[in-house]
Amino acid sequence: MSQHASAAGALWGGRFSGGPAESVAALSRSVHFDWRLAKYDILGTKAHIRALQQAGYLTMAELEKLDRDLGELWARIQNGSFLPKESDEDVHSALERGLIEITGKELGGKVRAGRSRNDQIATLIRTYLLEEATHLERLVSQLIATIANRAEEHLGVAMPGRTHFQHAQPVLLSHSLLAHAWPLQRDLERLDDWRKRAMLSPYGAGALAGNTLGLDPNLVAQELGLSGPTQNSIDATSSRDVVAEFGFIATMMGINLSRFSEEIIVWATAEFNYIKLADAYSTGSSIMPQKKNPDVAELARGKAGRMIGDLTGLLATLKGLPLAYNRDLQEDKEPVFDMIDTLFVLLPAFTGMVETMTFNTERMEELAPAGFSLATDVAEWLVKQKVIFRDAHEITGSLVSYCEQHGLELHQVPDAAMAAISPHLTPEVRDVLTVQGSIRARAGAGGTALPRVLEQLTGIRKIIAHRLA
Repeated sequence: MSQHASAAGALWGGRFSGGPAESVAALSRSVHFDWRLAKYDILGTKAHIRALQQAGYLTMAELEKLDRDLGELWARIQNGSFLPKESDEDVHSALERGLIEITGKELGGKVRAGRSRNDQIATLIRTYLLEEATHLERLVSQLIATIANRAEEHLGVAMPGRTHFQHAQPVLLSHSLLAHAWPLQRDLERLDDWRKRAMLSPYGAGALAGNTLGLDPNLVAQELGLSGPTQNSIDATSSRDVVAEFGFIATMMGINLSRFSEEIIVWATAEFNYIKLADAYSTGSSIMPQKKNPDVAELARGKAGRMIGDLTGLLATLKGLPLAYNRDLQEDKEPVFDMIDTLFVLLPAFTGMVETMTFNTERMEELAPAGFSLATDVAEWLVKQKVIFRDAHEITGSLVSYCEQHGLELHQVPDAAMAAISPHLTPEVRDVLTVQGSIRARAGAGGTALPRVLEQLTGIRKIIAHRLA
């Protein structure tokens, strides 16, 4: 069988009388998508052979030759002279074939001792995701910095704030923009926390029960830049919660981009006319020459749905697996590969769209008081005049009803009409019937008043400067 297994590019054999059926080989093959882990497989093997040498299974000369030959194999991969074959089952078998081609079967055949593909792949996916997380962090940080820049450019500009997509209270445009920056920052904080769990190395767990060769898993972890070995060998090879957690964080990033996209799409309509998108970040219609479509935002919204599908599929794969390793776990990689590829192509375009869109601040400020958005200020003013809030709410509701019946805004109601609604509505109430007065009054922690917005800007710039350093 070893002859059959070798011909099939597999790392198993012996007890089988023949190779797998062609359909089974095709079903089992994963090298077409896990080849992107080649770099991390080689780094893992470099760490593993040091553990083999320390335990007495390789001489120093053998270690040095294997280390050089692994470097040569990586160079061949980078220049394209070594590629996986259709007969290779996975990245591990392809790279073992490549190493043996360089270093010879006798020495190359020693490398597999003391490890299994089970602990190997569990480690590789972690080291891969850790590196990609660093790239992802930088892209998200650049977007947050861009949002902060746009907020700083428009300090003091008022716009309608909404709940239920209806006019609610006036807010600063800067405050609204920063409301999209903080969720992305929380996504980065989730990555920070995730790293603590991802930094453990499954190497040394073997197939599921550990190894008997006395290899030092701490040495392997140290060589890979990880914090130490996992605590339980069965858990190490059979769990993919670290992968699922990364997938959740990536999906939340996509969802946060999608929420911002929804606003951008609406803001760019003729009815809202809050923003205009740059030509470079818009597309046209094949039939309607006047069209300027917000395709970047729409694609962000669509790709968030795709990422949710990736995450859901991954969680469904994991939900019923018994201990320990099961071949179902081959399906853990493509979902997160797709998420990473999606965010890497989406984030630069999204950042460019935000950086180049222009704001129609006159339109925003014109609409800031519309829809009786200052009604809450009236109710709170009444509370300050010692009217209980239940009554203040009723009085203000009656004032709004009067405005609707007579086609007026709150500040347009005559003093006599106000007094008729309630004697508590004295002319002094007009002091709060301005957008800027309403915004200034909301000076509590996290509020929309300019001093609080400036504090936000200072805080988020400090955080992002550290991440982009």
